[in-house]
Amino acid sequence: MSNPILLADAVLMQTEAMTTEGVTDSRTLAEVIDAELRARADPTRAEKEKAYLKSALTHYGVSVPDTRAVVTDAMRSAEFDHDAVVGLATELWSGPVGERPSAAVRQLRSVPIYERRSAAVMVLIRGKGHLSGADADLIEAFIREAGTWALVDPLAGDLAGPLADASGEFDQVLERWAVDEDFWVRRAALLAHLRPLRVGAGDFERFSRFADAMLEEREFFIRKAIGWVLRDTAKKRPDLIFEWLLPRAHRASGVTVREALRPLSPDHQTAIRSAHQSGRSSHA
Repeated sequence: MSNPILLADAVLMQTEAMTTEGVTDSRTLAEVIDAELRARADPTRAEKEKAYLKSALTHYGVSVPDTRAVVTDAMRSAEFDHDAVVGLATELWSGPVGERPSAAVRQLRSVPIYERRSAAVMVLIRGKGHLSGADADLIEAFIREAGTWALVDPLAGDLAGPLADASGEFDQVLERWAVDEDFWVRRAALLAHLRPLRVGAGDFERFSRFADAMLEEREFFIRKAIGWVLRDTAKKRPDLIFEWLLPRAHRASGVTVREALRPLSPDHQTAIRSAHQSGRSSHA
């Protein structure tokens, strides 16, 4: 099955011969990135990826490594400050391509494009040295609009997390996210802790507060996120995770427990499984 947006763009692409050399404004650079992404489009991959992600977005069918390569090449072409990073990311996330796109392109692009949004996230991550807690509203807006873990997770783990580590400005943002009604925002509050905890650093006390409050949630993406962070933390500090999870195992979901157990010793695994099962039995 062909990808309709690629057909609608066919004439447009024939006239595009843009390069990144000398490009400075956000809209033009976004056009360059979009053209490069469309040149790498794979309709078969697009259909499969859209189904896998249960995505409501339009997909070109470009792999993450190829998207990253396009973004990296484009960002090498210009000097970036805070406004340039935010401007390009915003243009990619939601802005139109071209001054006068065809009616067919306008109609199809009323549905956001996954690869453009993925590129926008990569722009923010690559330019995070120019960002601060003052950009929390933008990051939060992207998380709310993302609608898929494939965009939420890098926004949380590779952007919000490092910004929180670099500045106390983000502390209250994470506290607010942790009690938000949107489960994607709550997931982001959890996954912001992932990378530092994975290497034996990070704020486990804050993560543990967030996780404890969400431990009995029924939402799969929350349960999975808690287990994921526990699992990766346990690779460096298994005793810490055992001591935290054992008295809570009866409250935790099977998804959370299975993830958290993986790095633990057989004895610790047995103890936590037993506590988890006893909790399920008491609620039967």
